Amino acid sequence: MSEMPFETQEPEDGLLSEYHFDYQKAKPNRFAARSETKPLTVVVLDDVAQMFTTPEAVNKVLRALIESMPYKAHNDST
Repeated sequence: MSEMPFETQEPEDGLLSEYHFDYQKAKPNRFAARSETKPLTVVVLDDVAQMFTTPEAVNKVLRALIESMPYKAHNDST
């Protein structure tokens, strides 16, 4: 029985079935946007999710609520 050497021919689509990456040599993506703050994920109940279907809608209402609060109330986060 003869052993077949590892197939070195490139497939028709140009993609290998498996790739091996050396993550020790990886560098940060210098083109990725860097943000000082991390987004906060909040889980809302179904009745709230039905009213606010996008993150933008939720943020708009929360910002309006913050603006309506007394000054000291929204500066107490420190």
